[in-house]
Amino acid sequence: MRPREVRPLLRHPVAVRRGLAFLFGVLAATAAPGQLVERVVDGDTIIVEGVGRVRLIGVDTPETVHPSRPVEFFGKEASAFTKGLLEGKRVRLEYDQERQDRYGRTLAYVYLIDGTFVNAEIIRRGYGHAYTRFPFRHIEAFRQFEREARDNRRGLWGEVVGGSSPPD
Repeated sequence: MRPREVRPLLRHPVAVRRGLAFLFGVLAATAAPGQLVERVVDGDTIIVEGVGRVRLIGVDTPETVHPSRPVEFFGKEASAFTKGLLEGKRVRLEYDQERQDRYGRTLAYVYLIDGTFVNAEIIRRGYGHAYTRFPFRHIEAFRQFEREARDNRRGLWGEVVGGSSPPD
């Protein structure tokens, strides 16, 4: 390529910057697939490298670490499920309208690298409720996942050893 053919491109610095930004974005995405989950705090809150505390959008699991409440029914199981699914794994975060909650936690949808939608999976398997106090993109799907978990007596809605039933 001769030098005078390159000059027209240099007259369009915005196009050059966009091209470089795209190229570096592609390289970054292939070099580091996702962000590392450093720790699972409880069933619906995780710590992600470079982000901090992340609260899963649309999911409410029983409490296990609340400073003024006892461990709730099925809380340990919900935390263990989330820990097994996420701790030490790489994830992709996706955001909705609100980026943070009132406690300063990042609000996100969490996806495993294989595409598993973690927020939905927790509800689908019965480890949490659809948290519908605030609107979010997947609210109807999450309500349906909770209905299916209840109807199929999964997780929170399953039989409890010892003959008792979980609270409604």
